[in-house]
Amino acid sequence: MHSAQFTKAPRPFDVIIVGCGPTGAMLAAELRLHDVRVLVLEKETEPTSFVRIVGLHIRSLELMAMRGLLERILEHGRRRPAGGFFAAIDKPAPTGLDSAYAYLLGIPQPVIVRLLEEHATDLGAQVRRGRAVAGVATDDDGVTVELADGEKLRTRYLVGCDGARSTVRKLLGVGFPSEPSRSETLMGEMTLAAPPEEIAAAMASLRQTHPRFWLRPFGGGVYSVVVPADGVSDRAEPPILDDFTHQLRAIAGTDFGAHSPRWLSRFGDATRLAERFRVGRVLLAGDAAHIHPPIGGQGLNLGVQDAFNLGWKLAAQIRGWAPEALLDTYQAERQPVAAEVLDNTRAQVELSSPEPGPQAVRRLLTELMDFDEVNRHLIEKITAIGIRYDFGAGPDLLGRRLRDIDVKAGHLYDLLHRGRGLLLDRTERLTVGGWSDRVDHLADPTADLDVAAVLLRPDGHVAWIGDDQRDLDGHLSRWFGEPSD
Repeated sequence: MHSAQFTKAPRPFDVIIVGCGPTGAMLAAELRLHDVRVLVLEKETEPTSFVRIVGLHIRSLELMAMRGLLERILEHGRRRPAGGFFAAIDKPAPTGLDSAYAYLLGIPQPVIVRLLEEHATDLGAQVRRGRAVAGVATDDDGVTVELADGEKLRTRYLVGCDGARSTVRKLLGVGFPSEPSRSETLMGEMTLAAPPEEIAAAMASLRQTHPRFWLRPFGGGVYSVVVPADGVSDRAEPPILDDFTHQLRAIAGTDFGAHSPRWLSRFGDATRLAERFRVGRVLLAGDAAHIHPPIGGQGLNLGVQDAFNLGWKLAAQIRGWAPEALLDTYQAERQPVAAEVLDNTRAQVELSSPEPGPQAVRRLLTELMDFDEVNRHLIEKITAIGIRYDFGAGPDLLGRRLRDIDVKAGHLYDLLHRGRGLLLDRTERLTVGGWSDRVDHLADPTADLDVAAVLLRPDGHVAWIGDDQRDLDGHLSRWFGEPSD
């Protein structure tokens, strides 16, 4: 990326986002909540047509509720218990998970992408399809983006949400170090003609000795099918149905009448983490910043949560009230979270190996998960409700997200639809003063809260706990800049 490569063009946009998947669409919507001029560039001319079922985990469901999207999304999804995620070890969800949304929502990926894109465009974001990025150049006051057809666009900031093979990341020259893949797995969705009870019996019998074998029903005879790829097809070629039926017969003695695949893929266990999530005016989010095996179903969720963390911070920078270091907290907070996800997927892959050593560890962990504390810790890790950002010394709640508690106005998350900060004040004597253009205030002594007051960031994380106005003012300045006159 060279600043002298392109002639400057007019700058009609505040932020250009490259990639209109879940991460890019969510980020566009978050920025539009703050009246930021947003353009989303998507190289594909049409949305993805193949139907792949993805799962929204607890934290992502909470974020959807914070923006008033959840009810609409629930209409298109299927709820499942929040258990059995870690290495597909079949344990029920622990009791009393700290969330009003303690379930998994299975939803077709094209549907969630469409709903999030509609949300962004309803808020005023522009989406242009069939527009591939060919070049990026930065200077002191903006970014010039050159498209494959030669058109040049000007923006104040650019965010690459363009997936694992991110053009933006490559143009930036950001390192994306990898651990080479050691095992390959086939994954797809297809119809199985065999009776459900036969399939369930095979699963129960074979999962103990073949942890990389998985048949999960979606209804209507459609199943998610996961089998080892060892010895079938060329890894450079897309898999075909015959590869799946061959492996099913080798493992289970039958292909269960598999037919009519919705989509088929092959993945390895390589992990990659971008060395930087920000280079000046250009940032990375979602799979452009991190990739890992799909075990545990964390990828889409991790990207959407990146967008929630970045959106209000980048908007603050654009609107001119961001504290000096606010935008840098995006990398400081999200890169360690991504690193932890890479670690837990590495661990899950190891536990899926048929080798005697990993299988012995898997049996031991299966026993340990009978302890509620162990099961709870792993579920909170997978579903991202256990995240605690480092905001300095303080009570355990500091830096964590606050669940959707009852307040006199109804539910806490209903107060966060506009993407603003919130002071939840049980003392009824605190104030947000000169920050009222960025932070809402609810004085409610009846709020279901164990502390006097909390300051919530727009992403729902607790930025301050206390009852002292001067201390509160200091934290308002830390997160929301200088007060207005």
